[in-house]
Amino acid sequence: MNTYLILKWIHILSSVVLVGTGFGSAFYMFFANRSGSVAAQAVVSRLVVRADLWFTTPAVIVQPLTGFALAHMAGWPLSTPWLALSIGLYLLAGACWLPVLWLQSRMASTAAEAARTGAALPPSYATHARRWEALGYPAFIAMIAVFYLMVNKPQL
Repeated sequence: MNTYLILKWIHILSSVVLVGTGFGSAFYMFFANRSGSVAAQAVVSRLVVRADLWFTTPAVIVQPLTGFALAHMAGWPLSTPWLALSIGLYLLAGACWLPVLWLQSRMASTAAEAARTGAALPPSYATHARRWEALGYPAFIAMIAVFYLMVNKPQL
């Protein structure tokens, strides 16, 4: 197997980890937040933060490293329209993801404290949850569009 194919495999695998972890985390957090169970919200939010640290963050780093290397090896300038749009959408998803990291961390610590003390969640938790969810939709749509562009490489 040559270097290009190895990098392509790593790029594809890390994209699956990135989007799959994000979608799975969003699924569980979305429903835990609607469960009415502070204990569930505490556990799920803690694990979502952990998943982002263990899986999403490395994939976020690997994606551009392998992507730029693949583009260079294939002879595609970064100004190629489908590639430039992909990079822009990736940056948009990242711009959504960075505040999500902070929101998740706040939600996890707030829920853990409420579960530990037996208190109800403060209103700030719901505010953070709404913002977390609102940022997730454009990030997910952007990544789906990146998948489309990477596979189809359309003439734009």
